[in-house]
This record gives sequence, structure tokens and C-alpha cells, in this order.
Amino acid sequence: MRQSKSIIRQSHFLGTKIRNLRKRNHLTMEDLSTRCIRVDPENSPSVSYLSMIERGKRVPSADMLEVIATVFQKESSWFLDSEPEAQAITPDKGRRGGISGMALEPSFLFSNDILQIAIPEMLNQTGVTGRQFAHLLIRAHQENNQNHFPDLERAAEEVGQKQLPLSVEQMMDLAAFHGLTLKWVQDTPKSVVDEFGVNGKELLTSFFEPPCTVYLNEVLKHHPTRLKYDLAVYIGHCVLHNKEGLKSSLSVGSHRVFDDEIHHTDSSLNAQDILHAWRDFESSFFAGALLCPRVPFRQLLDRYGYEIDAHRLAGVSPSVAMRRMTVVSPYPHWHYFDAYAPGKLKAVYRGNGIPLPWGNMKQVNDPCHHWAVFRRLSEPKEGSSAQISILNVNNEPRIYCCESVNMTDPAGNNRVLCAGIDLNPAIEAQGKDAVSLARDLQKACVKNGGESPIAKGIKRELISVAKILNINWIERGLETDARVICSRGAVCPRKPSCYSDCKD
Repeated sequence: MRQSKSIIRQSHFLGTKIRNLRKRNHLTMEDLSTRCIRVDPENSPSVSYLSMIERGKRVPSADMLEVIATVFQKESSWFLDSEPEAQAITPDKGRRGGISGMALEPSFLFSNDILQIAIPEMLNQTGVTGRQFAHLLIRAHQENNQNHFPDLERAAEEVGQKQLPLSVEQMMDLAAFHGLTLKWVQDTPKSVVDEFGVNGKELLTSFFEPPCTVYLNEVLKHHPTRLKYDLAVYIGHCVLHNKEGLKSSLSVGSHRVFDDEIHHTDSSLNAQDILHAWRDFESSFFAGALLCPRVPFRQLLDRYGYEIDAHRLAGVSPSVAMRRMTVVSPYPHWHYFDAYAPGKLKAVYRGNGIPLPWGNMKQVNDPCHHWAVFRRLSEPKEGSSAQISILNVNNEPRIYCCESVNMTDPAGNNRVLCAGIDLNPAIEAQGKDAVSLARDLQKACVKNGGESPIAKGIKRELISVAKILNINWIERGLETDARVICSRGAVCPRKPSCYSDCKD
């Protein structure tokens, strides 16, 4: 009783501290309540009670305050009046992530008229097709919005009623409900040579024939998660575009063109390129939202600490699950790569502004092979692996952690999926100097030839962040050496440099 009275006397700023700390860590009240329940179900606040605490209408018991403190990795006394730490609890209004830009002058050079003339010429000189450029524009839009497309989410939720998981039979019923007729065809993987001269295999998984028939490759009977994804994409086209734009086919493996009427191979940029690329993106995003609805999937990930294996419980492929992680996580600073050997990116998302490990429209001659995605491509192995990396971005060291996994697609190609986060904002949210921590870790790695065990002080801070974010693989990454990586070999920070020949 005496302890409870002590809390009441020192609780003037308690609600404000909890609210600001919650917002700095991008948690909703539902998220915080769920995290508390995982720590101690008996002494956890409900959402409504938590709301009253934050508004100063209620004071938590000592046991409840201890639960909240555990979630945020702080001492209970931190929340009381004796330790205001005003700067540490002020909500962060800083950068949202995504690809950073720069002011461009003189501005008249970037007028619509000048760009209309310059862009096609630029595409022609660089060998980038109009359709590739359209996808690049859409990806930039996606990253600028940090994967937040509520209209597409709502459309998918109306169709799937937020069910998780959805079975193959349910997906087929939904396809039929939206006027699609399903037929099976046989097709086998074909050997192809991509634009980089690399041999690979490609498999046509499905295609649409107007006005309403979807042909599914019988191979998909052995790949139910891919089957569900293809169906979800076509349902998305029905719901969002009234079946318009359904001339394109879906395939896995190398990106050979199946429909020359839609997929232009020259450098001209026209409205059809933008329209079809945008419809492809919308339908793909819709498919992910249908198969992994935001709230149920976020709750599933939270229960399992964002383990990639959670995809099995969701009934989706690892690629769908990892892409949806970047969307539903309360922490916004994510990246995602879907890569084929030797260095071809099928899908990219960079909501945290991380540079690309290689060019995705052309090959580069000095990629950094210390990126986890590169190492897993060259040395495939079972299971997933986590890596702590230090990378200079805009001359500032940043700490990243990623989880990578090898996969074999239905065509038989080896690919690597990699999801990762920028840890600097999470460190700063706890009132710590992230740049100093990153610089100390970077120095240790460079001194040791590029890799180094993580010092106890830094490890302690990162463990605290891992528990607050509730991402298990951050702690697994701390069990191995941290690695210095670079955006290109020409700026390799290792001593000796991995690319000393390139600098001579």
C-alpha cells in the first residue's frame, strides 16, 4: 500500500512519459497492451485502461508499472517525477525513412516540359526500358509512402474479411465469386539466358484469357502458397481494375517477356507503361494484404517475435510474409531484397533509405560481397541467418540488422530473401547516441580487418532495442561478428581494402 501511495505522489508526468515513449517506438495502444500481456497477463493494462493512464485519469499499480517498464526496457523509477529525462521522452518528428533526396537548382531545369524531353533521351542512353523506369517511379512512390496504402488494404479486407490463413479452397471460391473461371494447363520450366548473360530457368505459373478465364500451371498444385498468391493477384485485378490490364502473365525465375503487346522492350515511355506497371503494383500489394491482413498478421508476428517461420502459420510463402513485415510493423525503418544469383534483384523495398547492394538495372563491377544477401547467394544453406552490419550512408555510420533465407522457386532457381531494419532510429528513440555507437562498432570492425565481436556495452544497448522492437533475430545477429559493408567497392572501408586493385 505504501508503495502504491508513493507512485501516486510521483505520477504527475507518468502518463505523458508512457505516451511519448510509446509513440517514439511507433506502438499503438493495442500494440503496447499486447506486449504487456506477453510479459505478464495478470498485471497488464487493457487498451482502455492504458488510455486512461496516458491521460492521467488512472495510476497503474506497482506491478502494472513494472510490466510496462519491462516492455520498454527501463526501470520503473524512470517513469516517476524524480527522473524527467525530457529530451528522451519527446516524440521524434524527424525523418520518416525512405530514399533521401536533395534540393535541385536551378529549378527551371526540372520543369515538366524539360523533363518530358530529357527522360526519354536518358532512358535511351542508359538502356533502361520505359517499363523499367515506370517500375522505378512506383518503387520510389512506395518507399516515400513507407508502404502505406490504406485504400488497397481496405479493399483486400472487404474481400477476405480479415481471415488468416486463407486456404486454397477459399481462394478458389473467392476467384469464382469475382467471376473468374479457373482451368489447369501443363508447362515446364524453360532454360533462358537473362540480360546479364546468366543461365537460369523460368516458369509460366498462370495467365489470363479475356473475358474471365485464368489458366493455372499444374505445377502450382505442389506449391500451394504460390497458387494462392497468383489467385490473389487476379482477384485484385478484378476488384481494383474490373479485369482490365489482365493480359500479362505471372511467372517465376528470369524475367523473359511473355506479352509483347504490353511489355515494351524499347526506351520509349508512354502512358500504357505507367498504367500497366501501376496496376501490377496495386494488384500485387492487394494480394499481400488479402493473404496477410494487417491486424491479424501483425498480431501473429508480434506473438512470434517476427520470426520468418511465422509464414507457415499464415499459410503464405516467406517472400509474401517478409514483404508484409515491412508494411504492418509498427517500426517503419525496413528494407527488403528478393535476389537471384549472381546479383539480380527481383524485388526491392527501402523504407529506411539503405543503398542498393548492386545495380538492379545494370551490373556493377565492384559490389560489396559482404552483404548477407550476397553471401547467401554464393553459399546457400539451410535455415535463416541474422547479420549485424555497419554501413556509411551520407557519410554517417548506421547499424543495420537483417535476416536472410535461401529459397528455391518453382522453376528451380536459387534465390535469397532478405528483410532488415535500420537500428539507428530505434537507438535514438531510447535517448542514446546512435551515431557514436555505430562509429565505435565501425572502428572495431575496421581495426579487425572488417569483422569484429560486438563489445558488451554496444551489445547491451542493442539487446534492449531488440526486446523493445520484439524482433528475435536482432539478438541472434548479436551472437556473431558484426561486419562492415559498403555501397560499392570503390569506397570499401576495410583495411586492407577488398578492392585494392580497383583503387590503384
